[in-house]
Amino acid sequence: MKFTSTLLSTVLLTSFALAAPSSRSGLAGRLQRRGRTLQGSTLRSKESKNSKTTFNAATGNTSAVQYSENWSGAAITSPPTGQTFNAVSGKITVPTPSAPSGVASTDGDYAASAWVGIDGNTYSTAILQTGLDFTVSTSGAVSYSAWYEWYPDYAMDFDLTISAGDVISMYVNATTTTSGSATIENLTTGKTVTKSLTSTSALGGENAEWIVEDFEEGNSLIAFADFGNVTFTDCVAATAESSEGVSTATIMDIENTSNQVLTDKNLISDSSFQVSYTSILEQAMEAGGEGEGEVGKGTRVENEAVLQQLILVSSGGGRC
Repeated sequence: MKFTSTLLSTVLLTSFALAAPSSRSGLAGRLQRRGRTLQGSTLRSKESKNSKTTFNAATGNTSAVQYSENWSGAAITSPPTGQTFNAVSGKITVPTPSAPSGVASTDGDYAASAWVGIDGNTYSTAILQTGLDFTVSTSGAVSYSAWYEWYPDYAMDFDLTISAGDVISMYVNATTTTSGSATIENLTTGKTVTKSLTSTSALGGENAEWIVEDFEEGNSLIAFADFGNVTFTDCVAATAESSEGVSTATIMDIENTSNQVLTDKNLISDSSFQVSYTSILEQAMEAGGEGEGEVGKGTRVENEAVLQQLILVSSGGGRC
């Protein structure tokens, strides 16, 4: 079986990028600290060669998907005229993350985050946000952490036990542009945590978001976990005078620097949508074609085995 030179180059370049050396310490250890050195970030917009639309079940319309290096989900980029957003809420069911096929982690951990927040999209000075990190090690150990953050300050952990399958309610409320609160409730266990916050970085109240994020560790994005699906429900963005759901929101997918799209979305209703992880390995295989050309001469299992070997070799983890 032979691979086309284009696909081979794509796989090798992707593998080198994913296996780049890093001085970062273990993610799991950081998550155990009350004061985290992990940090969310504002939207990293990305010009993409991909062109995709999504169907809005609430309106019956389709809209263009925007791409980002770190955010996937829904964002309302402007409130009603003369108003500002002061509260955002939503619920998720906690997923079980896994290590994605064909993706190297220099830390031995993979992670992602799901959160709700105010600002950080078109208004990049500050974000008031709260949510969950879900982490999996290469050994398969899974951990969860609930947190709050008033960006650009670092995130801080809540003391809240979370397990896969728990239903979690997330809520942020801005009482002024520089004060507010973050609340997470585990509806499965009945436990609630909340934190009052102040910041010198003022909110604009221009954006409302429900996001799955590839967040930052130091100045780099963490190795993104395969989280399966995350469904946001009961999505509400409120001003002092009105409230709205996600039917008018901008829909975003994560696309990495190798132009591989890592997420996909399904807008279910005005108050709910689903974010799904998409496999880099499957995209590489599909790019080669499974019925045409030289890549198509092999079976899916054979193609995957060769791709995995190429990744190991290019990252220094194997040999031919």
